[in-house]
Amino acid sequence: MQEDTIAGIASGMGGGISIIRVSGENALTAVGDIFRTKKYLSDEKKDPDWKNDYFIKKDTHTVHYGFIVDDEENILDEVIVILMKGPNSYTREDVVEIDTHGGNYVVKKILNQLLHHGVRLAEPGEFTKRAFLNGRIDLSQAEAVMKLISSQNDFSYQSALNQLEGSVSKYIEVIRQDILHNLGYIEAALDDPEHISLDGFGEKLRTILSEHIDQLNKLLLNFEDGRMKSEGINTVIVGRPNAGKSSLMNLMLEQERAIVTNIAGTTRDVLEEKVVLGNIILNLIDTAGIHETEDIVENMGVDKAVDYLSKADFVIYVVDASEPLDESDEQIIHLLQEKKGVVLFNKSDLDMVLKEEQLQQKLNWSVIPFSNETKQGLEQLKEYITNSFLKGDISYNDQIYLTSIRHRNAVESAVQSLKQVVQTIDDGMPEDFYTIDMMEAYRSLGLINGETASEDLVNKIFSDFCMGK
Repeated sequence: MQEDTIAGIASGMGGGISIIRVSGENALTAVGDIFRTKKYLSDEKKDPDWKNDYFIKKDTHTVHYGFIVDDEENILDEVIVILMKGPNSYTREDVVEIDTHGGNYVVKKILNQLLHHGVRLAEPGEFTKRAFLNGRIDLSQAEAVMKLISSQNDFSYQSALNQLEGSVSKYIEVIRQDILHNLGYIEAALDDPEHISLDGFGEKLRTILSEHIDQLNKLLLNFEDGRMKSEGINTVIVGRPNAGKSSLMNLMLEQERAIVTNIAGTTRDVLEEKVVLGNIILNLIDTAGIHETEDIVENMGVDKAVDYLSKADFVIYVVDASEPLDESDEQIIHLLQEKKGVVLFNKSDLDMVLKEEQLQQKLNWSVIPFSNETKQGLEQLKEYITNSFLKGDISYNDQIYLTSIRHRNAVESAVQSLKQVVQTIDDGMPEDFYTIDMMEAYRSLGLINGETASEDLVNKIFSDFCMGK
């Protein structure tokens, strides 16, 4: 348990009600110091000592109506106070939540009163960090809290919810415990060879570890799919200058987000926005037109476009179909050979000079006739993108998805260590050589639930949380 008591705003600002959460060993007395019942305020014979143990005497998980006062007994607000005594609370500490009227000023006044009574402001994510440190949840579940808060579609919501319930941790822990069991057997056999035999153990272990490698590889194979469905598909719009990229961006967003003119090279930087198509999220990225230029600033924009293109999950290549392909198009087509995407034959409402067959000879992508002016092809484009990433609607099943890069890196490291053990067995090395890499795999997987995570890593994870959570 942490020795100090913390407070933070646990609700979004601007609503009719704000929630101030207090947690720690002095939470009950600190809130008791500034809380008054209606009966107390109307009683002429006030007992000055009652307030310190008012909440201590109350049952856990009870609701109390009253007022918050300052040191001069002036009423600051009419409130509802919810009492949750440890260990039956979010942090496993004594927790008190004050439901006060919304608004920055009144919340600030109440927080200041708490600070006067020995409470300090919570750091980002500190309530969830305490839940982790006090053993209520593991690190993977703690990370799921923020994923749940930031979820934007059914998949990200359900994935975070399942992770919060321990789906990832339980799956990984079964493998970890099996590794630990076999490590213990090797160590016991090496210590007591007369009674514990290792004859044939290498082949048996090879089978076990190969199965675990397959299980972990399945998680890795699903990672990109899970990441894109959860965080969004990085969709880059590319094309030569004045092909209609920024107009497309505005159409997809249904607002004038990008500056559009008939002057080539208007977009010199990168614009990023999120677009929701049914049950998937597009991280839509409008880039500068890719072409040769001597303009230093414009050239920086081109370099950025190429960099974003290299990292794209999906590409929308906008082609001016009213003109023939030029050197800029040839440069773009060369960059797209290993990518996944679709071609928009823009300005199809004009006389089309370019034919689909001419482009498909150079780039084997589907082509959609398109017009930013008439919106022709817009719905077809949305449908094409959706069908490219979903086989029907998203339906979350029992499949476990990794959606965290940190988790993926830990699993990749464990797989490499287990493969090294298998190689050691194949090379006919003694059993004590197995233990080094098995222990490394055990440690790597322990990073996921936090068992082997360093203090710096834990602090870094919780520093990304919002205040009050």
